[in-house]
Amino acid sequence: MENKRLRATPAARALARRLGVDLLSVTGTGYKGRIHKDDIANFNYEEKTHISPLAHHIAEVHNIDLKGVKGSGHRNKIMKDDVLQLISDPDLKARFTLNDFGEVSVPKPDQVAAKPTTEAPQKAPAASQDIPVAGETETVPMTQMRKIIAKRMSESYFGIPTFIQTWEVDMTELLALRKRLIEPIQEKTGKKLTVTDLISLAVVKTLLKHKYINASLNPEGTELTFHNYVHLGMAVGLDEGLLVPVVKNADKMSLSEFVVALKDLTERTFSKKLLPDEQAGSTFTISNLGMYPVDEFTAIINQPNAAILSVASTKEKLVPVNGEAVVRPIMKMSLTSDHRIIDGLTAAKFMTDLKKLMEDPITLLI
Repeated sequence: MENKRLRATPAARALARRLGVDLLSVTGTGYKGRIHKDDIANFNYEEKTHISPLAHHIAEVHNIDLKGVKGSGHRNKIMKDDVLQLISDPDLKARFTLNDFGEVSVPKPDQVAAKPTTEAPQKAPAASQDIPVAGETETVPMTQMRKIIAKRMSESYFGIPTFIQTWEVDMTELLALRKRLIEPIQEKTGKKLTVTDLISLAVVKTLLKHKYINASLNPEGTELTFHNYVHLGMAVGLDEGLLVPVVKNADKMSLSEFVVALKDLTERTFSKKLLPDEQAGSTFTISNLGMYPVDEFTAIINQPNAAILSVASTKEKLVPVNGEAVVRPIMKMSLTSDHRIIDGLTAAKFMTDLKKLMEDPITLLI
């Protein structure tokens, strides 16, 4: 098959590298099919045609057009048997069998033509081995999203020296503030104020006082960038994987503006209408599992962020207050830090200020 020259702008290539998008899977809208940055930003993995390597090789060798073919694999992935159904020659189909080494022989067209016509046709292989036996196991290929997540998490976990600090926060005042603000925020924005909104805003205000927590390190590990703004990433879990929409310039927003911006991004994340550019550029990330009965957990840093905050559930706990044992709503939060950028004391100072603000949150409105 003819190899066409791939045309893409430098900006498109850079964005594709950053997002892990295969340029060969993107249809360009420019002159002669040239791929532009917007083509990458609007690329939808759900619309990508998935083909197994063997199926692709068979189709390529025998010039089989797979356009419009709906595969039998996971998410309509085109498998070997789907391609074989498009081949009318039973003698050719019979050649796609496992040899003594467990390999599949893919004959070329000239090899098929050279075969004597007197040879008895071989029996076609039995049912596809791609289909698992019911009640046992199921093997499916990883989606493109899951592959990207796996790659980035592995790079972060194995490539960054991290340390973790876990703190307890008395949520009495923050929960009381939310109760007072639910109705006014609802009337002004049409959105319901959540505990996550207040925690996030507290994080944003605290980050402005701690530049090393709101920093990033270049891939070579030679330059440190301090951000004088906060682009807050919020981890959102889907069945297909994890996405991190980013609230840009969160430090310049009021509480009402932040609630609207975060709700909009979250809703479009769940409806899969989030653009890749809206997942890029975070300076700090929050992973919140407070809606589940999780005592505590530690998230993996979302590179190139210097740290990530893990927020667990709030539970009633017996604690000492002014020499007396009282029941208070206590929440645990953990800060995972990149030790190349942040030291233990730096992290402790940030968490001290964040804890103080969350336990006396009235200044969030100032």
